[in-house]
Amino acid sequence: MVELTLPRGSQPTKGKTWPKPDGARNVRTFRVYRYDPESGNPPSWDTYKVDLDDCGPMVLDAILWIKNNVDATLAFRRSCREGVCGSCSMNIGGRNTIACTSGIDEYDGTITISPLPHQPVVRDLVPDLTQFYAQHAAIKPYLQTDTPAPEKEWKQSPEERAELDGAYECIMCASCSTACPSYWWNGDKYLGPAALLQSYRWLADSRDEAKGERLDELDDPFKLYRCHTIMNCAQVCPKGLNPAEAIGKIKGMLVERES
Repeated sequence: MVELTLPRGSQPTKGKTWPKPDGARNVRTFRVYRYDPESGNPPSWDTYKVDLDDCGPMVLDAILWIKNNVDATLAFRRSCREGVCGSCSMNIGGRNTIACTSGIDEYDGTITISPLPHQPVVRDLVPDLTQFYAQHAAIKPYLQTDTPAPEKEWKQSPEERAELDGAYECIMCASCSTACPSYWWNGDKYLGPAALLQSYRWLADSRDEAKGERLDELDDPFKLYRCHTIMNCAQVCPKGLNPAEAIGKIKGMLVERES
């Protein structure tokens, strides 16, 4: 398990403990990070008792149960509930992941939930990912070509298409980048695992004709080379991807170009 520090701000204090639901026999305790920067109050940990007999099997189900039955003020992001959109990314039990595919039975004892680490907190479990999305946009995540567009479509061989496996599946949940110590300390300059994985996806695309320009943009001591292959990114990715491997391939492309 990757132990991660809490989001930016003071350490949370002991908050409110909500009572056990009336008549509930199958109960699980959740310890949830609460913080509203506009309130002027410090962060706190609120404790909730969830009736598992009245709740779905996933951590996101428990969070929704808390909001619907106990505390309507709890703030978090969620959308698809199918492990596709990445909206419900958070730190669960000390590990970055997405709540909708994390089973409650995967965790022992009290389950601790906090927002993605080392990011400013908008409120409760909602981190500010403005910089993360801006870095993704900066790598120009779209096909760039000089050749006139074909009448129907750009074609690839099965082998060329296979080169994209392990890179295109990223759901932009930010679990990997916010688990990376290099990104914690140099997030304003280092692009981070997620953006660099997406960058490799386009560098590896046989249809793209801007490989030289893309490599020029990445040939920088901070944008790319702050990666020290710590591998936290690969450990926490909920889709089982390996951004560190993709970053290594980008470095290899730059070495090959120089030689």
